[in-house]
Amino acid sequence: MGLKEEVIDMKKEVQEVKERSLTLEILSDYKKANKRLFIITLILLFILLITFGYLTYVLNDIEYEETTTETETYDIEQDSGDDGNNNFINGKENEVNNV
Repeated sequence: MGLKEEVIDMKKEVQEVKERSLTLEILSDYKKANKRLFIITLILLFILLITFGYLTYVLNDIEYEETTTETETYDIEQDSGDDGNNNFINGKENEVNNV
């Protein structure tokens, strides 16, 4: 092996070391970024749970009144005459005239 071949081998090794260090640098940057994103996600999830809890508390604390309505029921018979056109409004038959 000559001196020229050794120099070429050394250049290849230096290039490989540079590539490895660049790869490790990129991986460490991704690790830091992922850790930050994970922490931000946990904080946002915590805020969302607190918001839902507070909303549930507020909505359950609202006072409301119960109202009851009375309804009237009528028994209505269908006439077969007049093609079955019956009008029944407010308990009075034939209050509305069909035209």
